[in-house]
Amino acid sequence: MSAARPLALLRAIAVTATLPLLLTACGYGSESTDDGNHSKVAADAEKLSVDEVRLGYFPNLTHANALVGIEEGLLQKELGGTRIKSATFNAGPSEIEALNAGSIDIGWIGPSPSINGFTKSRGKNLRIIGGSASGGVKLVVNPDRIKSEDDLQGKRIATPQLGNTQDVAFLNWIAEKGWKVDAQSGKGDVSVVRTDNKVAPDAFTSGSIDGAWVPEPTASKLVAEGAEVLLDEADLWPDKKFVITNIIVSQKFLEEHPDVVEAVLRGSVKTNDWIRADPDKAKESANKALEELSGKALPKDVLDPAWESITFLDDPLAATLDSQAKHAVKAGLLDQPALDGIYDLAPLNKVLKAEGKDEVDDAGLGVER
Repeated sequence: MSAARPLALLRAIAVTATLPLLLTACGYGSESTDDGNHSKVAADAEKLSVDEVRLGYFPNLTHANALVGIEEGLLQKELGGTRIKSATFNAGPSEIEALNAGSIDIGWIGPSPSINGFTKSRGKNLRIIGGSASGGVKLVVNPDRIKSEDDLQGKRIATPQLGNTQDVAFLNWIAEKGWKVDAQSGKGDVSVVRTDNKVAPDAFTSGSIDGAWVPEPTASKLVAEGAEVLLDEADLWPDKKFVITNIIVSQKFLEEHPDVVEAVLRGSVKTNDWIRADPDKAKESANKALEELSGKALPKDVLDPAWESITFLDDPLAATLDSQAKHAVKAGLLDQPALDGIYDLAPLNKVLKAEGKDEVDDAGLGVER
């Protein structure tokens, strides 16, 4: 390894003093890419109340509901002649900015940027309208240095970003173990090293970190480099379920085009049915979409375990989002948020009822009707 590479690596994993004390995204940066129109529209297909709906999501397996729904034409089928235009994002803040600017109408995004976007706008910019995925987060470690949870003391463990969903979860877990860590600096009984997911595999192989609390597929990429899974975050939650991705919409778009919102939700529900009916085919479809978007498919030794740890579901698991917000407050990374009205699940419940499925609950955080 050249002398320049370790220096660049250390710079990449350093915690900067200018990071805002806010919940941010679990992602790989702030860039977005306009992917144009992905789905073919039949010439005689009837349009809904708008010619085009703009969808935003991450090129990530935890966003496979969007990846597969677009790849297989399941979302477009429900939209008829209303064309899909999609854009991919590498971090939640940029997707929230796009939603606020009207560049996208509906997005797939994690809980932390949803909470942050809602609270920063004082509840005026978005609603969570559906679930998408649960799980897919693991604590993976160097087995030569860490044999048990107690061995984490004094070690360097990476999280993707200060205040992001995984960072908050790890800080909360540390606190429940009785260990002390300063949330802002990451210093304490365990060193929390905020490390971009793109950098984490190199940081692990170079020995700069001893492990990481990260989402898929980063966790499985580290395992492929020799790490071992010490803990699956799902084991810490009731029924082993917690929100990792939900669906949001701009409040303006929801008010003006409820038929389009309902069609997207119907497509999402049918996509999840399709995924559950043939998970192997769905996994390959998601990987094909990732290859089209990034130019590189995930190798089998990463794809298979990563896919296995993610559950695709329609329920937004509202109670777990509320718990995640409380964990961030407890860590000192967020003032007590006012989350009343963050959910509007009426359109989703209408779709679920029509499909003969159970309705879902907003944990008391829904809009008043």
